Amino acid sequence: MSRLNDANLAIAREIVGRYPRPKSALIPLLHLAQEQDGYVTTDAMTHIGELLGITSADVYGTASFYEMFKFHPVGRYCINVCSNISCQLVGGWELLEHAEHRLGIKAGSTTEDGMFTLEDVECIAACTEAPALQVNYRYRYTVTNDDFDQLVDDLSAGRLTDEIPPHGTLARVRQRTPQNWADTGRAAQAEVDAR
Repeated sequence: MSRLNDANLAIAREIVGRYPRPKSALIPLLHLAQEQDGYVTTDAMTHIGELLGITSADVYGTASFYEMFKFHPVGRYCINVCSNISCQLVGGWELLEHAEHRLGIKAGSTTEDGMFTLEDVECIAACTEAPALQVNYRYRYTVTNDDFDQLVDDLSAGRLTDEIPPHGTLARVRQRTPQNWADTGRAAQAEVDAR
């Protein structure tokens, strides 16, 4: 388990500086911690709490609300198969069963090689394109068993690395803000607070 490393600590401080209230940076810092380790470690939650002036329980309370934050190691590719009603009606459960068979694991597990974690998830908001799944939160629509097999083959062979980064990577380009951005936000917040 690890705290934010030096490079990510510098990024974290820049992110916190974007907000008039430090606690507002919580979600971006959770993403940063997950990008670093592939999941949000206990030490990272403590470190984030220290940076924001809140408790690690506050950090965990927010992070645990969101499905995308993981608190244990997951595979390089986290495959979320939707089994909610729209997907169920057109084969979502059958797709999930096929995925379990193909990967040799049950939903909620990770392959022995650490390549794939398979999850049965609620609605992923792709009902018109069912059955749907996500790989590291990148969508795949109207997925057939053959499509799933091809996806696993392509991921295993590294043919989709430009399209699907390892789990925890939110974006390939990090947002940057102008140097005076935080000062403008703080001045605006002070004006609101004075009212």
